[in-house]
Amino acid sequence: MAGQRFVFLDPDGSSEEWLYVVVQAATGVFYQQQYGGTACRQGKVEGYLVPLFGPDALDGLCELFEGHFRGAGTRNHPWTADESAKLREIVEGVPFWVCDGDNEEPHQLRLDEDRLAEADEAWIPVTTPDGPGVLLWCNSD
Repeated sequence: MAGQRFVFLDPDGSSEEWLYVVVQAATGVFYQQQYGGTACRQGKVEGYLVPLFGPDALDGLCELFEGHFRGAGTRNHPWTADESAKLREIVEGVPFWVCDGDNEEPHQLRLDEDRLAEADEAWIPVTTPDGPGVLLWCNSD
């Protein structure tokens, strides 16, 4: 379609470690991501990309999805209270910096509990101070 752009994040898997959120907005730019561990799902989300710094959160996400879930993805997984609490805790540990052009202030991401069924390795629905988004990181496969 005219006016749309597609950006595939880490298409060859050569990037070491990264953590982004795509804040959903009508930008005409779609970020595509392989996610779901060895399930190799393909997703895309329209919006704008915000690089994040959260090495402890990235470690926690990898431990949860690669260790606990064994890297096979979590599509249609019935999340237990303990699993969703752990994911919520990790997500809230990721700072999202908001800037009004003059001042910067960190805020927490929040796990979007209403979209928890969409959560998978390297694809977590979140809410940001700017609205709904998807937390993305380097897929393990």
